[in-house]
Amino acid sequence: MPGGRMWAAWRWVGAHPVRFVFIVAALYVLVELLTIPWFSISRLKTEQPGETALMRQRKTEAEDARKTAAVNQRWIALARLPAYVTKAVIVAEDGTFYEHGGIDWFEVQESIEKNVRERRAARGASTITQQLAKNLYLSTSKTPMRKVKEVIITLLLEHHLSKQRILEIYLNVIEWGRGVYGIDAAARTYFGKSASGLTLDEAIRLAAVIPRPLRSRPDENSRYVMRMKRIILARMSARNAVNDTTTADLAAPETSETDSMDIEEDESNGL
Repeated sequence: MPGGRMWAAWRWVGAHPVRFVFIVAALYVLVELLTIPWFSISRLKTEQPGETALMRQRKTEAEDARKTAAVNQRWIALARLPAYVTKAVIVAEDGTFYEHGGIDWFEVQESIEKNVRERRAARGASTITQQLAKNLYLSTSKTPMRKVKEVIITLLLEHHLSKQRILEIYLNVIEWGRGVYGIDAAARTYFGKSASGLTLDEAIRLAAVIPRPLRSRPDENSRYVMRMKRIILARMSARNAVNDTTTADLAAPETSETDSMDIEEDESNGL
């Protein structure tokens, strides 16, 4: 009888609690691993991604708040962007992008040590590929399982796609403000032009707000943006990515508003 089988199952659980917990945990991990796009990532070599996991999450959040979540996105080929646009993003977010295989283990170690010392999430270590994995397929939650899936998807992206393709998709899908996705939509929203026409100053401003796109605007002279501008420009200069001519328009004006000097990340493009 069904009741008898149910009672027998409960007796077994009571007699083997550790084994039961192990089985449940194993089933949970198996189900989570089955949600990884093991075979569809390779299609990104030639196909543009559709609606991302982050876009769907923002829509759900808006619906819960009884609001409408618009999606402002325009695709632009990597070849159409000035070289300093991609260089600004790379030095801001992932200086060793072309050297690592998706995970920067040195940065991971440095991040863990700093976070332990300060007892807070003071430093992130997500590479561009990790950020792309999260934006395309995962949520902004910070559970251990999500991080495991992020690592697996990151390695799959690196295996199937070239670095240039990863960078192109990244620049076209990450969040740059409420409802603003991709660098071309961001350039048009904040500077009234296509990303192909961005100046060096505008490129650096856009790169500056990637970690916190919902709290900082690239077209405002907040303390955070101005501080990040200086950091990014210094890194680009150290790599000979800019020269005196191209930096002539980067004199920093006085800040017009207060903002935290701590580099804290929003949930979208950071860890």
